[in-house]
Amino acid sequence: MTSKIKRGQKGEAQAADYLVAQGYEVVARNFRHKRAEIDLIVKKENWLVFVEVKARSSVAFGHPEEFVDAKKRTNILAAAAHYLEETNWSGHVRYDVVAVTWKPKLAIAHLADAFY
Repeated sequence: MTSKIKRGQKGEAQAADYLVAQGYEVVARNFRHKRAEIDLIVKKENWLVFVEVKARSSVAFGHPEEFVDAKKRTNILAAAAHYLEETNWSGHVRYDVVAVTWKPKLAIAHLADAFY
């Protein structure tokens, strides 16, 4: 397994732990539909939140959330639409980004309602 994959998995685990500590319930991890993947699907009250996790060692080359480009957003929206149809969800929906960096120290930034 490459260090990039390990870093991504570690970042997703830390993001999930962070969100659970904030009162969210993890509904699904690494949900896939065709070529799209949603890192985390969490729920809190009447909100279903599709979360893209971006993890980087540091911000030397930019903040992690800056790497959620238009193509990634389009793929997430398509996968989310499939999930919503599959589960017949009738509550509120939101798309968040959780950015994780480790250097100089662990930092987790939760950007609620990051895109649509």
